Amino acid sequence: MDYTLAIENAPETIPGGTGILLLHPSIGETDRIDTDFLKTDTDHFLVVSTRTTAREVEQKLEHYDVDESRAVILDTLSVERGYSRRSSENVHYVSSPDDLDGIVEQTRNFLESHEGKLRVSVDSVTEMAYYADVDGAFEATERLLDLLDEHDAVGLFHLSNEVHGEETITRFRDLFEGVVELDVDGSVTCEF
Repeated sequence: MDYTLAIENAPETIPGGTGILLLHPSIGETDRIDTDFLKTDTDHFLVVSTRTTAREVEQKLEHYDVDESRAVILDTLSVERGYSRRSSENVHYVSSPDDLDGIVEQTRNFLESHEGKLRVSVDSVTEMAYYADVDGAFEATERLLDLLDEHDAVGLFHLSNEVHGEETITRFRDLFEGVVELDVDGSVTCEF
């Protein structure tokens, strides 16, 4: 199954099972790329949010006019921060961004319980590495990519290229079939 890709300078379509690494500056405006990725040619999508709460993700989707009825959100921050949380059919929680097994398991549950064209956004791998460690985040990313492949889904994984050293960035780059680089000035380059 092919998926349409609405990212400038990227191929028009990518096959199911493809993972894309989004390299961005720390203050980079990734929301536009992320929401274009999620709202194009999609039946259901999962946002794994290690950077913002479910409420903030909902506000972002609303702002960028993404159909929220297709969204499932995995909030990894609210429990740890002690915010009130209401689990619902479309909002799930794990204890913190370093609960990597929980993140992988919730992603598996999403992929197994939804049909059609499925997309996953992991925002962000950098936070997973910050809370756990780089090796743990790397292994979790490998497991998530295997799940995408198994379920013919596609994914976009955020990684800040200002936080990690060149060796770590290269290590993650090598995992992915596609790399999208967002520059500080907003320009986008792609390598597939």
